[in-house]
Parts: sequence; C-alpha cells; structure tokens
Amino acid sequence: MVTCYGSFVGLRVKPDLSCQNKFIPINFAEQILPGTFEYALCYIVENKLDLTGFDAWYNNDKTGAAAYSPAVMLKIILLGYAHGLISSRRIAKACENNILFMSVSGDVQPHYTSIAGFVAKMHEQIEPLFTQVLMICDEEGLIGRNMFAIDGCKLKSNASKEWSGTFDELGRKKAKLERASKRIIERHQAQDGLSEELVTQDLKQKEKLDKSAAKITEFLATHQEKTGSQGKPVKSNITDPDSAKMTTSKGTIQGYNGIAINDDKHQIILQAQAWGSVGEQQTLQPAVNQLKQQLAKLNANRTSKEQAIKFTADSGFNSEANLEFMAQSGFDSYIADNQFRKRNPLFKESETYETEQEKRRLKRSKGKPRLFTSDDFHYDEVTQTCRSPAGNEMWRSGINVKSYNQQYTRFCGYLKDCKICPLQQQCMRKPPIKTGRQVQFKNDESCKKLSYIDKMKVKIDSPMGRRQYSKRLGSIEPVFGNITVNKGMNKLTLRGQTKVNTQWQLYCLVHNIEKLQNRVH
Repeated sequence: MVTCYGSFVGLRVKPDLSCQNKFIPINFAEQILPGTFEYALCYIVENKLDLTGFDAWYNNDKTGAAAYSPAVMLKIILLGYAHGLISSRRIAKACENNILFMSVSGDVQPHYTSIAGFVAKMHEQIEPLFTQVLMICDEEGLIGRNMFAIDGCKLKSNASKEWSGTFDELGRKKAKLERASKRIIERHQAQDGLSEELVTQDLKQKEKLDKSAAKITEFLATHQEKTGSQGKPVKSNITDPDSAKMTTSKGTIQGYNGIAINDDKHQIILQAQAWGSVGEQQTLQPAVNQLKQQLAKLNANRTSKEQAIKFTADSGFNSEANLEFMAQSGFDSYIADNQFRKRNPLFKESETYETEQEKRRLKRSKGKPRLFTSDDFHYDEVTQTCRSPAGNEMWRSGINVKSYNQQYTRFCGYLKDCKICPLQQQCMRKPPIKTGRQVQFKNDESCKKLSYIDKMKVKIDSPMGRRQYSKRLGSIEPVFGNITVNKGMNKLTLRGQTKVNTQWQLYCLVHNIEKLQNRVH
C-alpha cells in the first residue's frame, strides 16, 4: 500500500491519505444533504410527482425478473444529467462506484441497457412530468408571467455528419462505393498470385463497401427527399434522418436545435422541444401554441389580467407570418429583425462597432470589398430614372414588383455598360453574362401599407421597445449556458425526433429542478 505525504519538505504536516482505500460504514440517507440538487430531486420524485403513468410498463402478470422502480430510474438519470453524465454507460458505472449515486438509487445498479431503454421509451411520460414540476415551481412563486423569451441551442446528435447529403449526392456516393468494390474484384481477377492475407484483407474491405452501398440503397428506397422553404432539396442523414446539418460558432455539426421558452422572473423553462431539419422561424408558432397549453394547465388565478404578457425573440424568429401570428396571440411581443442593431443610436457613431462589423464582413466575404447597395445608386422618383455609381443610365425593368409584401420599382443596367464598367468588382459578385446589375427601390404607395415587419420595426425601435427587448438577453441566454456549460448537457445520445425531444426535455427538467433546490425542505 502506497502512502501519499505531499511535497512539504521539512514541514510538520499531517499526511494526505486521499489515494488510499478505506472501509467505512455508510448511511445512505446521510449522504443526501438538504439544499443540494440531489435532495430536491429525491424529495420531488418521491413526494410530489405522480408516476402512475409508468405502471403499464410493469403489468406483466408477475412473470420474468423484477423491474427497477421508475422513481429510482428517473432519479439516477436526472442526477447523471446534472453531473454531465449523459451516457447510459457512465451513469451505470456511477451507480456502482459513486456514493452519491448509490444513496439516490438505494444501492441499485441497473445495466446501462436498462437506463438507455428507460429514456428511449418514456416520450409519453415526459410531458406530464414536465408539467408537474412546473406546477411545483408555480406554487413556490417562481413563475412571474411578466415576460417570456424564446431561443434555440444547437446540440450535436448521435449521427454521422459523413452520411449526410441530398438524394442526388447520396446516389453519387453509392455509385462511388460500388465502383470501388468492383475494382477489388477486377484486381483479384488480374492478379492470381496475391497472398492469402492480402486476399482476406481485400474481401473484408469489399464487404464493408457493399454494406455501405446497400445501406444507402435501402435509405433511398424507404425515405422521401426533404425540401426546403423554397422547394429545393435539402440534405438528409442516413444514421438519423430527423437530424440536420447546422452551422455553429465552432463549425458545422449534425444535430438538433433545442428550442425553449422561459419566464424572466427565475428563468424557469415553460416549454421545450427539439427540432431537426426545421428552420428556426418555423418553430415559433408550434412553440407558442405549446406554451399556451402549458399555461392553461397551471393555476389560472395567477395569470396576469391587467396587461398582456410580454414576449421577446431574436431575429432568427422574425418573419411576416410569425409577426402576424404573434399580433393575434395575445402577447405583447418584441421580435427583432436582422437590422435592429444597426438602427440602434448607441451604435450609430461607435467606431468600435463599425470596425468589428467590418472584420466580420471581410471574414464572411473572404476579403472581398463591400458591394454597392441601392443607396449608392442615383434614383429620381419624379422622372423614374436611375443611374449607376459609375454614372451609366439604367433601364426600368419592372413596376410594382412584389417582394416580401412590399412593392418596388426595379432597374437593370445595360449589359454592354456593366461588362466594361471599372466599378464592376464593387457592384457585382460575378462578371455579367446575361444581364447587368439589378437594383430596386420601394414605392411610396407600398410604404403606406405597413407590413407586420414594418410595424414591429417602429415598435421595437422606440425607447420603450428597446428597453423591453434588452431584457431578453439576461432572461434566456443564461439558461442555455447553465444547461450546456455548467451541467455539461451539450450533446444528444439518442436518435430520432421523438427520442431526442424526450432527452432535451429531461435536460430542461434538470434546470427547473435546480431552481427548486433551495425551496424544498
């Protein structure tokens, strides 16, 4: 046995025995201290939650081995998630070695397959459990109903990014695998003197290639190609068809977007759902509808009757359809557009902001100069004429052209002028081939008919609007920071929309229970 004494040479200090084993009697009940997450978890699961929804799982006429209690399974899974142990194997290992997990589980060591199976099939039970915890939060006065905020968090899924592509791309990949498999056979036919070891290695490689090609063939035959909002094909994933490729600050991932709506008083999450190949704009309306259903289940007497609840969202949720929906939702909504920051008077004369914006633009455009906008063209509304920044006349190609619920007058440069224009690189992304540079200007009559986007711009640019929207950042962003960074729940271990949605709601359930840890005794 090795004893650790530390590195205090010449000092009279007691030895550090942390690397030694010790047999001591353990009282499991004394390991769960009041005021901790595990104490709140055990108290809520054992005394507050109705777990009768799990009874149907164990109605097997007393045949077979006895099952683990759903209360125990739920406690160890949520405790594991709270400590960043999102793998079923790591949770099972903790139940064998960690005193805290032994205390919470009552010294039960379920197999990792039992833990994974419990999470995978509890999609029907997670919604009632989530609502019950919200009711406890409401009873403790943690839900203020003054302002709600929505946002999304992109999480990596248990899917291979290499198996993504449109049906056309997957078809080409399948043909490439088949050609590689065919070349192995042709090489064996041309070279009879290959060693047995090399033949065995090649046959294994051929089997792997054939298996991958068959996997693509089966996927193309059993699935329909997905299309985007503009009707164009989008990438599908073979290992998890419901997931999607997403761009994040740390690169491109194959994953899901975890959407959550929370209350600003104590950052309680009221609605949570994970989305794969659906754009962020498309998640707002179903999320708000789910929020209303959740609020209806809570204590109606606590709902504010004096004024509408404020609702905030960033520019990712801004669209004409969404703003029209929110105008009829009963919420006092503040949803920014992607030009909101530029219109802020605080940033108008800020050299630091302009410098950083230019750095980002150069990074996106790979160092290319800024292209001319419609403000750089000389438009005469009275004569309905337009000149380019180089002084060339342009011809009017359209009147009352509709775009984004607005009407525009469109002009187009002459091809012969654009081809020899000295400002071509600043004006067009690529050299002109068929047409010259096009530019459009908003009609006055179009301005009179304000769209919901225009109305929201006026509302959110007001001093009151900016003040209300500024509260969004401190309301919703810390929630995702707590879930992904503090708790380490930064990826998903399951596949499929239904299972992933269950796991995301469990992550949010951990966050809400943590808010209750100082409220339960």
